[in-house]
Amino acid sequence: MYTLGPLDAPHRTALDTLLRASHAFSHEEIEVALALFDETTLTPGTPPEDYEFVAAFDRAGSLAGYCCYGATPGTEGTYDVYWIAVDPVHQGGGVGSRLLAEVERRLAERRARLVVVETSGRDGYEAARRFYDARGYRVAARLRDFYGPADDRLVFTRHLESPPSPAPSGA
Repeated sequence: MYTLGPLDAPHRTALDTLLRASHAFSHEEIEVALALFDETTLTPGTPPEDYEFVAAFDRAGSLAGYCCYGATPGTEGTYDVYWIAVDPVHQGGGVGSRLLAEVERRLAERRARLVVVETSGRDGYEAARRFYDARGYRVAARLRDFYGPADDRLVFTRHLESPPSPAPSGA
């Protein structure tokens, strides 16, 4: 039902529309997400490992969801999922799960060991917290009043199992 693929510069308008339609992010958060996208897709020479994107497209080729992730600087095998968003029309259809599973698959191939996701403790983020919990992510830290009064920062983590190493040639 959905095709996964790259998110490139021509998708910027669709990404902007998707982020705003989700009603999950503040104006400032949307601006940051778009700035990261622009920095990666429009600026030649930006290392692709800083921010990577995977997108889900519906049958008509429209952007249904996206995920932005990247290596956590200064760590060994740790990656952050910075953004995951699904168009409200496609929510509940497995788009977010497919995107996250694809990111985890790619990271396991790189022998990543830990995925980190941060989200808010506000009531409006309950669905996001349930989403991560249902996919094996666990709250590793809670920073009280981080985003504002009564708005905690929750850090979810999940340890990945890397694929087995290929057998040595001639074995």
